[in-house]
Amino acid sequence: MNMIKAELARNRVFVWDRKAAKKLFEKEFYGKLREDRLELSLLEACLLLERKMIKLVKDGNELSFKEFYDYCTSLDKRFEHRYRVYRDLRSRGLPTRTGFKFGCDFRVYERGVHPLKRGKKTPKEHTKWVVFAVPEGYTFSFHELSRAVRLAHNIRANMLWAVVSKDGVRYFSVRFFKP
Repeated sequence: MNMIKAELARNRVFVWDRKAAKKLFEKEFYGKLREDRLELSLLEACLLLERKMIKLVKDGNELSFKEFYDYCTSLDKRFEHRYRVYRDLRSRGLPTRTGFKFGCDFRVYERGVHPLKRGKKTPKEHTKWVVFAVPEGYTFSFHELSRAVRLAHNIRANMLWAVVSKDGVRYFSVRFFKP
């Protein structure tokens, strides 16, 4: 596969090649497809760059994975942990989208589900997990935990804490229980 050219502009990455953009969006579930471009998040672009699926340029200069990764961590203090979780979820073949509008890091779907489907969805086609990426040793209040679990429960998903350590990512599920 030929590498797709992508352009960095502050905190977004753009793919202008319509055919390549459509493939990344519809087949791989990356980014937001606009009329004239595909907009990738920094996390998505970082993974695609690491996997050598894109060639990233800024002001006409090609960026290496390390240069781009360092740039991303300078913009977002949580980038390292979020990226490791995102990469892990994607490596497991799980369609993963941003969870920003739900107040979490990621929305994750079961393998084989098309997360971009419009219209009526079966229960299996909805978000399976909402994921919060945290570093090992992270402390939180019971209020924070309660909000996270309630959020997941309200959208009929499972809540996962993705704990990032030097050894990898471990997932912990916490569920809402009403006796």
